[in-house]
Amino acid sequence: MHPGPDDPHLVGASEDLARLDGLLDLAATGVPVVAVVEGPAGVGKTALLRRFRHRHDTVPVTAVDGLPWESTSPGALADRLLAPEAPSWDGPIDLGVRLAHRWSVGQRSDGQRSDGQRSDGQRSDGQRSDGQRSDGQRGSGPVLVTVDDAHHADPLSIRAIASAVVRLGESRLLLLLVRSVGAGGDPEVAEVLERLPAVRLRVSPLTTEQTRLLAARVAGIDLPMPVARRLREHAGGLPSHLLEILRDTPPVRWSDWQTRLPAPTTVQNRVQAALDACSPGARALVEAAAVLGADPVLADAAVLGAVPDPIAALDEAHTAGLLGSAAGHGLDALTFPGRFVRGAVHASLAPARRHDLHLRASGIVTDDTERLRHRVEAAPLPDPDLAAELVALAERKADEGAWAVVAGALIDAGRISPTRADREDRIVRAVDALAGAGLLGQAVDALPEVEALPAGPRRDAVLAYVAVQRGRRAEAAAWLDAAWRARGTDRAAAAVVCQRRVLHALAEWDGDDLVRWAGRAVEHAEPGSPAAVESRAIIGLGHAARGDVAAAFTAYRHAVAESPSGPQHQRVRMGLGWLHLAQDDPEAARRELEFAAPTAHQAGSNRISLWALAWLARARFALGDWAGALEAVDRAEILLGATGLELLRPLVHWTGAQVHALRGGQDAADRHLRLGGAADHDYAVMTVPALLARAHVAEAVSDHEAVVRHLAPLAARSPRGGVDEPGFWPWHDVYANALVLLDRLAEADEFLAPLEATATRRDHGSASARLGSVRGRLLAARGDLAGAEEAFALARDRLARLPLPYDRARVDFAHGTALRRAGRRRDAAEVLTAARQLFVELGAQVHVDRCDRELRTGRPGQRGPGRRGPGGAADRLTDQESTVAAFVASGMTNKEVAAEMMLSVKTVQFHLTRVYAKLGLRSRTELAARTGP
Repeated sequence: MHPGPDDPHLVGASEDLARLDGLLDLAATGVPVVAVVEGPAGVGKTALLRRFRHRHDTVPVTAVDGLPWESTSPGALADRLLAPEAPSWDGPIDLGVRLAHRWSVGQRSDGQRSDGQRSDGQRSDGQRSDGQRSDGQRGSGPVLVTVDDAHHADPLSIRAIASAVVRLGESRLLLLLVRSVGAGGDPEVAEVLERLPAVRLRVSPLTTEQTRLLAARVAGIDLPMPVARRLREHAGGLPSHLLEILRDTPPVRWSDWQTRLPAPTTVQNRVQAALDACSPGARALVEAAAVLGADPVLADAAVLGAVPDPIAALDEAHTAGLLGSAAGHGLDALTFPGRFVRGAVHASLAPARRHDLHLRASGIVTDDTERLRHRVEAAPLPDPDLAAELVALAERKADEGAWAVVAGALIDAGRISPTRADREDRIVRAVDALAGAGLLGQAVDALPEVEALPAGPRRDAVLAYVAVQRGRRAEAAAWLDAAWRARGTDRAAAAVVCQRRVLHALAEWDGDDLVRWAGRAVEHAEPGSPAAVESRAIIGLGHAARGDVAAAFTAYRHAVAESPSGPQHQRVRMGLGWLHLAQDDPEAARRELEFAAPTAHQAGSNRISLWALAWLARARFALGDWAGALEAVDRAEILLGATGLELLRPLVHWTGAQVHALRGGQDAADRHLRLGGAADHDYAVMTVPALLARAHVAEAVSDHEAVVRHLAPLAARSPRGGVDEPGFWPWHDVYANALVLLDRLAEADEFLAPLEATATRRDHGSASARLGSVRGRLLAARGDLAGAEEAFALARDRLARLPLPYDRARVDFAHGTALRRAGRRRDAAEVLTAARQLFVELGAQVHVDRCDRELRTGRPGQRGPGRRGPGGAADRLTDQESTVAAFVASGMTNKEVAAEMMLSVKTVQFHLTRVYAKLGLRSRTELAARTGP
């Protein structure tokens, strides 16, 4: 599909056009179709409609537009739909009947169109309109009726259209109603359109890739991906805004990652006209508010603009659509309507006026960061003294860990620094701060400029830092090696490199390396410096990853005392929450992680918030709050999109995949698997949760071979190191359990033994219980029921005081199935019933279904298919054989039966062979015939 000459900006519309084509094909079969095409103003709905009509220019069409000035004229739009007739009508029902009749029997073509245009093959918009037969009979093809800007229709006409829709009989009609969401109009019209029985087609804003394509088509610009992403975010992905910005921005500006993106020309012109129409007081208030920033305060704006009557000025500005009061506040907090108005107002200021307002604003605001920002805005030339003040501010904020503020201050300092060396140093430090704040998109935008600088330990450490956050393990290792070799005698630079090594080791989950590099960071860094403080905030996890839990908690007690508040405190609380979760205290973990997740009130880091949300989801999952776990996943997924922190993507989607799989939501689980994938060469904190997610989804459908296949790379790691430490990555019982269910008992035994010893040595309750449950299954499979009973009882005891309902339910289920297979039906029913109740409370539907199957199979006196009554050969079948026979007779393969019953294929074949022998049968066909309906 290639755009026509009138709509080169129509990109990314293939799927929407295909849906409309499908609706037209359906209408051609005699099924009337009504569709509402909706989306924000400027997203390209009209262009999509124009293209659709152009693709089907032989289809008879009636096209009308909702006109704002007709919205108060009852029946105006319906009259145009019925033209050239001039019918008399009595209310919306009568008018709806007429519309339904018109759409059912066809359109007249006596030289007029119902939209008041000619029907001789020409339209004012360049589209054809071939009309219909004039004898009142339908033609062989469908009829297309489109109402663009339906939100501007009059209420009577919209009610009439709704009445017509419910009266349509068999007709070849496609009715398209196009509306802009949030574009005003009569509320009744919006309500009718919402309630209309119709197909909903939402036109989405452009993606970053589509923005690049638009730039290439319209302006001949090959936008770098980071710049395209910024442009898309700036314009909201709306083609109308993107087109204006691309056409009116000099191409040279697209190579500067710091370029300020302008408002679209139409918005700029509208704002300028509104400002020109304002009184001096209202204009002064709006301009002062624009200078103060995104969240101005009325009192400050009134002082800055020297406005004598600020309430009257605000009222006038509000009426003009330039300024209003922020929702949820009184009149003190101001806000600009729309995403571009503030920027357009600021751009309208003459240079002298802008300079004067910013300079005076620096004396009004009280926050140091805002004060310096205004001075930078007022500085037209390099200013070394102001740059030095910004660097000092950045250093103070770095000590607090407020990296977003640090980055902004250093970027500003770089812009007004007089020497090249200062500019380069400050841009490197600014990008480092952007990565620290989790603003990875902006950091990536700046990478070409950083990579062009001379090599050195600070520059290479920054490139490594960004690579770690992007999950690029090999790239990060290469930059870190280069940075360490180039450190020379610069102890501060060496400390930064060490701290980046700490993060690299954390992502690798290498406790020894983490502790070693954290120690070096503290050794090289100045006391209290960010490198030292952040290393101490993480070192506890390193101790835990190598099995020294006591040292881990001691480290965190010291870290909390050292950073009792602020952004650094957020980092400490996140790490402490992770540690609590791993050490069987999910309630304490939830408390710490819920504190660490938000950033709004503590100026924290998006990066740390994302870590906290990922582990908060795991803590809530462990506690049985699966709805809360998914809520944390949803929040984290939004933050992932905003930050681009690929390192944490698998960790976030792990919980989403597991919960949905256990609830039976396969499509949702598969979506999380797709989004949370990782490659073998990625960091451990990426590969381990990605493989665990796949194993959990496979386990939910009883695909034990897939479970083993997915987790085999972890079992094959040498050495496994911290991946085997109890509590952090609970994959061992899942893998061993699958081995047992596949009758690979010797492998399972060999795998379990050292892990059980480690869990016992660490005195780790949940890990010992999970592994003990698998041990019980293994012993039961070998016929040692007494040993199995002991293992299950011990596992249950270890979980008794822990708030881990899913783990308890799994132990009970494994125990119950072992008892049932040993013939102890009543005991099995008691344990399985307890497991079922827990699974019901959790919403684990796949396990509820398994419990039900086990309980049905194990019920005394239950007769399965194939049992013919007393004295028959079939009465000699065991319950297990009877169940296998029933499944096989229903047409299931041995592998499907094995998955359903949580047995190995070999065991199913064994039971099936015994069934054939007992019943005197030779094939599955004979078994199916024997069991009958």
